[in-house]
Amino acid sequence: MKNIVVGQSGGPTSVINSSIAGVYKKAKELGVEHVYGMVHGIEGFLEENFIDLDDYLKDNDNYELLKRTPSAFLGSCRYKLPKIEDNEEVYERIFDILEKNEIDAFFYTGGNDSMDTIKMLSDYAKAHDKKQLFMGVPKTIDNDLPITDHCPGYGSCAKYIATSLKEIIRDNASFSKNRLTVCIVEIMGRHAGWLTAAASLAKDETGEGVDAIYLPEVEFDLDEFLNRVKELAKTKSSIVIAVSEGIQTSDGKFVCELSDSNRAVDSFGHKQLSGTATTLANIVAKETGLKTRAIEFSTLQRAASHIASLTDINEAELVGQKAVEEANNGKTGMMVTLIRESDKPYVCNTNVFDIHDIANVEKKIPLEWYDKENKQMKEEFINYAKPLIIGELLPIFKDGVVQHLIRK
Repeated sequence: MKNIVVGQSGGPTSVINSSIAGVYKKAKELGVEHVYGMVHGIEGFLEENFIDLDDYLKDNDNYELLKRTPSAFLGSCRYKLPKIEDNEEVYERIFDILEKNEIDAFFYTGGNDSMDTIKMLSDYAKAHDKKQLFMGVPKTIDNDLPITDHCPGYGSCAKYIATSLKEIIRDNASFSKNRLTVCIVEIMGRHAGWLTAAASLAKDETGEGVDAIYLPEVEFDLDEFLNRVKELAKTKSSIVIAVSEGIQTSDGKFVCELSDSNRAVDSFGHKQLSGTATTLANIVAKETGLKTRAIEFSTLQRAASHIASLTDINEAELVGQKAVEEANNGKTGMMVTLIRESDKPYVCNTNVFDIHDIANVEKKIPLEWYDKENKQMKEEFINYAKPLIIGELLPIFKDGVVQHLIRK
């Protein structure tokens, strides 16, 4: 491979840049001349907006700083490629740009929608006898890509959720029962509850965990929820409940829509969700008279590189390296997958899999891992998730503040 290009797409994570670092490192080891970065993903690519990663990553200090930098160093996008039959000109332009810049391989880091981009580009290349190779590098805090055991980005987000909830639990338990507060914490997750399930990791031998966990995979019953809060309030001086932003009632309505049904949608048709915790807190306060507090982790859960999982960082770098290695061997139209060999000790290897079995497929939590009656995660989930949050990579500080690598 003479030159390659790599881009980032969709919601950022605290370790997505480690995958960019991995792509760059392996490519340079294999003698690739130029590793270009798309500025703002495929959208920037169509505008021929590239940077040469040599300008940033030849310096090893910058390489290490990039691994500690959250969000998308190259810039992200939510650009949906049209169907080939609807607008072939877009694809012709993409391949003209690839050929003009002598780019042999195209790497895209992202989740379901990003893998759809890889699928369509590899399909077009095959149908038109193009030589360029296309590889997907998995990334999503939602952990909902199929085939792979888990997704880079998830472990660090789960670590942040568990840590923050431990702190919230301690704070909420500060007062006596006559000042009981019902704290409802909203965690990302539209249809898959992997992140909300991570709330269960806050429980350990030193203290209590959350009182209930509500996943989007299970129909939300408002009456059951209110009754549970009332029962907990009889014996507890503090109540902390974790809810997914995507929980829905029996009629398919998102809980956040109970107070506001007019929601904007993005370019992929995804309804924008927020306010679930606030909606429920208001209902609890009205129906029970209890003091309530709503907390929405929002962007914090995916940007907290200061508490990223070292396991997650290392695996994010590894999948980037694997993608380049497999492309160098002629593979295309595939995504790198993580294959768990064992939990204790934790051993995980990499492989690649056909993108057609991955793109637009959503993996949800196995319901047998969820105690529906008690609204808690079972030991099977704990054993699955715990290894993914292990280890830390100390941030680089200057004047007491963490430092990041910034694109000029």
